[in-house]
Amino acid sequence: MGWNLLFWLVICFPANIALLASTFYQVLILSDLEYDYINPFDASSRINYFILPEFIGQGVLCALCLFTGHWFMFLLTLPLACYHVMLYVKREHLIDVTEVFRVLNAEKKFRIAKLALYLIVLIVTIFRMWVLAA
Repeated sequence: MGWNLLFWLVICFPANIALLASTFYQVLILSDLEYDYINPFDASSRINYFILPEFIGQGVLCALCLFTGHWFMFLLTLPLACYHVMLYVKREHLIDVTEVFRVLNAEKKFRIAKLALYLIVLIVTIFRMWVLAA
C-alpha cells in the first residue's frame, strides 16, 4: 500500500466523514429550531460547540492537500477555508442567541451548501481511493 493511498484512506476519508456529520448535525439543529422543537439557547450552544473544531479540521485538511500536492482537492476546499477565516477574523462565526431567528434561513442555506461541498469532496476522496487501490 502506497503512502498516497494511506493519505486518502487514513486522513482524508475520516476527516471528510467528520466534517459531513458535523454539518449535517448543524442542519438538523437549525431545522429543529425552525419547527420549535428546541429553544434558541440550546440550539445556538450546540451549534457553536462544533464550529471551531469544524473550522480547524477543514483548514487542516485544506493545508494537508496543499502540502501533499493534491491540487484539485486543495482548490476545491480553499474557498470554504478562506470564508471560514474571514468569518473568524470578523468574529461572525458564532451564532448569537438573541438573533438566531433573524439569521435562521441564511444559516440553514449556508450549512446546506457546505453539506453539498463536503459531499462532493467525499465523493472525490472515495474515487481517489478507488483509483489508487485498483
